[in-house]
Amino acid sequence: MLEEEMTVGPKGQVVIPSALRKALKILPGSKVVIRFEDEHLIVEKQKIDTVGIFESIARSGKSVNEIPSHSYEKELSGRNKS
Repeated sequence: MLEEEMTVGPKGQVVIPSALRKALKILPGSKVVIRFEDEHLIVEKQKIDTVGIFESIARSGKSVNEIPSHSYEKELSGRNKS
């Protein structure tokens, strides 16, 4: 079990410690759900992290700048000849 003691800031904010963020794979932009249950606050990662999914897809693909501007025209003309 991971456990860390944190201090609440003047605006009522608490930073989720990096060890806990890593364990839950919480990235910048990830959504979390905070629930009050039996005198406890429970923080859970949202079941589907769409922001994280799209960020990982975007990072793994080619940059638009790396694709020659007219390479798609050659591809389309080759497909239309068949």
